[in-house]
Amino acid sequence: MDIKLRSGTPEDAETCGNICFEAFGAISREHMFPADIPTPEVGVGLVSMLLSHPGFYSVVAEVNGKVVGSNFLDERSTIAGVGPVTVDPAVQDHGIGRALMHDVIARAADRGNPGIRLLQSAYHNRSLSLYANLGFQVRDLLACMQGTPPKGEVAGYRVRRATTADADACATVCRRVHGHDRTGEVNDAIAQGTALVTEHDGRISGYATDLAFFSHAVGESNEDLKALIMAADAFAGPGILVPTTNAELFQWCLERDLRVVQLMTLMTVGLYTPPQGAYMPSVLY
Repeated sequence: MDIKLRSGTPEDAETCGNICFEAFGAISREHMFPADIPTPEVGVGLVSMLLSHPGFYSVVAEVNGKVVGSNFLDERSTIAGVGPVTVDPAVQDHGIGRALMHDVIARAADRGNPGIRLLQSAYHNRSLSLYANLGFQVRDLLACMQGTPPKGEVAGYRVRRATTADADACATVCRRVHGHDRTGEVNDAIAQGTALVTEHDGRISGYATDLAFFSHAVGESNEDLKALIMAADAFAGPGILVPTTNAELFQWCLERDLRVVQLMTLMTVGLYTPPQGAYMPSVLY
């Protein structure tokens, strides 16, 4: 195929959004899992946001002048996050996804990002193989969990809405746990009114940009994450992403009747520091 790549524009939102819906729907139906993008409207809304946000890089693939796929790179933080990468099901397995991935990898290299990360559905063998062939390594296995948030409090931990004055403290917690901060995402979440922080011993010890599929949380301990989970009204999207390697937190969620929707793998290229604390990634990383 004669694949041409170009930058995405807001005018691509409808076409790319529908491809996003169709691509996720096709692979989830094939494996009998619920789709991450449940309706065309959700796909168009997501892609429209990504195309209009200055913190995201976009690339669109065309074949014979027709848009057949897209990919995005979250550039809001030191570590770049890939996705969603989607290709029209009618032309999959012709190297389009690989071309879209090569493009964002090159973009991150040009920007000097020390690392790139992504999550992929564990049932999707083709994407796992593609990313591994591109040099990505599996770092963790995540359970996407959904259900009614358990209610209660953790003794000694107070949860409240985050404000702009909390951004530096959130960055400190993230650097302590991950070795880098995610201030761009935190600032967006504070502006949107979804960010929460936990306070323990008179200081901020954890935060969440939201309790949602496209949001992340970081805490010095599992108690921070438990407090944040119990403060949620609902888990937006397919669910929250809980590391199965964190047996205590995973079992705590199961004991409170949260159910596993699917498993996902965290994959990385470049800089990676094993977390020194508790975390829940977003679907990007």
